[in-house]
Amino acid sequence: MTIPSKAKVEPGVSDSARLAPLPDPPRKNDMRQTENFELRAVMNTVARFFGALHADSDVLVSGNGYVCSSRSQLPHAPYPDMVIAFGVDRASLINNNGYAIDRVGKPPDFVLEVASEHTGRRDYTTKRDDYARLGIPEYWRFDYTGGRFHDAALAGDRLVNGAYQRIEVTPGADGEFWGYSGVLELYLYWDNGRLRFYDPKTRAFLQDPTELEEERDAERFARRAAETQLDRERADRLAAEDRVRELEARLQSLQDT
Repeated sequence: MTIPSKAKVEPGVSDSARLAPLPDPPRKNDMRQTENFELRAVMNTVARFFGALHADSDVLVSGNGYVCSSRSQLPHAPYPDMVIAFGVDRASLINNNGYAIDRVGKPPDFVLEVASEHTGRRDYTTKRDDYARLGIPEYWRFDYTGGRFHDAALAGDRLVNGAYQRIEVTPGADGEFWGYSGVLELYLYWDNGRLRFYDPKTRAFLQDPTELEEERDAERFARRAAETQLDRERADRLAAEDRVRELEARLQSLQDT
């Protein structure tokens, strides 16, 4: 796997400790989103793929904090559900509790909004305009309900000459949808209300934490089964050797009489 090539950007302030953290965004009043969609698991899946879980990584995958052109924009700046940025000072951004573009030197490369009943319409109207103005190369929207809160189950936009153009999303025969993110070099899939990422290089879906644990459990079970089989074969071999020795002893006894 190769991370998309992004130039390393030096932050505007090298010592993040000198900056007061951005304030926490207000809590969402719509809990249905977190009840019906495990965004944290999705972020973990993507972060693991891009190596963003390592302390020295220069890739940020986050779902907390505002994204703004400068701190003066607060508190009216959007706070997307997922932000991905390559070639950044990840530790500084985490410490600062948000993404101020003038401090980082570039906008995030990718943002995602997950539909909710109370904010869904804003995601594909005013927020779309906001993210275009901020210069974010790709903006994606995912609606686990299939389009009840958003204008589509899955939608993406690519910034071209300062304006967003729709990314083609293809419907599948089984009701799924998919579209290609050039920024991530991955396909985004709407799969029965679940957001999945598909890597065309390996021709496989990225595994979420549950799938990884299930795979580990299967491997452990297979390993224990193999060890049990070896133990049985060893026991059978020892038993056979004991029988051979017993027969040899009887034969010798007969010859001696």
